[in-house]
Amino acid sequence: MSTFSKLQTILKDDEALLKHTCKTVTKEKLHLPGPDWVDRIFSESNRNIRTLQSLQDLYSHGRLSNTGYLSILPVDQGIEHSAGASFAKNPIYFDPENIILLAMEAGCNAVATTSGVLGIVARKYAHKIPLILKFNHNEFLSYPNEYDQIMFASIKQAYEMGCKAVGATIYFGSAESRRQIVEVAKAFEMAHDLGMATILWCYLRNPAFKVGDTDYHTAADLTGQANHLGATIQADIIKQKLPTNNGGYKAIKFGKYSEKMYTDLSSDNPIDLCRYQVINNYNGRIGLINSGGASGENDLAQAAQTAVINKRAGGMGLILGRKAFQRPMKEGIEIINTVQDVYLCDEITIA
Repeated sequence: MSTFSKLQTILKDDEALLKHTCKTVTKEKLHLPGPDWVDRIFSESNRNIRTLQSLQDLYSHGRLSNTGYLSILPVDQGIEHSAGASFAKNPIYFDPENIILLAMEAGCNAVATTSGVLGIVARKYAHKIPLILKFNHNEFLSYPNEYDQIMFASIKQAYEMGCKAVGATIYFGSAESRRQIVEVAKAFEMAHDLGMATILWCYLRNPAFKVGDTDYHTAADLTGQANHLGATIQADIIKQKLPTNNGGYKAIKFGKYSEKMYTDLSSDNPIDLCRYQVINNYNGRIGLINSGGASGENDLAQAAQTAVINKRAGGMGLILGRKAFQRPMKEGIEIINTVQDVYLCDEITIA
């Protein structure tokens, strides 16, 4: 069975996604991923030569090497969601080495994780797979918990451990977001000075973003603006949740919006909603990787669906964690490889 036939079988309930044509922002207006990505996008930017080398290292590793697409394993849930809750399903991942081994065995471009994990294994693996230090987190032991990200590590630590990139989260919309923007912008500037790439988790957090029974934390218009702010502080890659609805500005009744955002630049189709995120990334000049989401019963199909939406929208890949490490390693590798197959499959094209 060909790769495309296999994916068609997995996506049997989502066949319409494979046939959709985007009529909002057409593909000709986008900067699409490709083998020449670093040369084409960043060679005339303010990123120094060491940062260009680090970016190229990210795009030149694993099964997606030299395609312009990324498959990254993120494991910081031990802090963000508590270690027990995250690793109880598969306790081998209490041992940091297994996190790195999963990324390597699955052929990922890189692994993104905490200073603790990298600090205990960096000397053994920094030359074998690109490492990404996630330097801020929301810890869930303080009570009552707040929507805040605090610094757990320094940019110097990432440099000393041989990291190719650093990652951070900003909770846009939260009471603490302005401080986080300043902190992360300064950290990203230092990372670039030291020759490391930058990845920003552009998440929304505010109870007011839920209106009635509808949660607008994943609205295309609000997440798109978060992406635009992330590009503004010079994130090289942006991680965002896949959009599930739209009209956040209208429902929450704040901020500025144009009706054309909804009539001309997006539609209800999942690919069009994701394309609105892409255009807020400077029409794709800053790569969009969508998150894989929580683990559930149909992880393989859901991961493949997310990858198809991201790729056909003009995105750059997936950063998938819980769907992989909360399963036996063999199954986790299969899910990651299936996602990678979407990006390697020539029959799945830009919508």
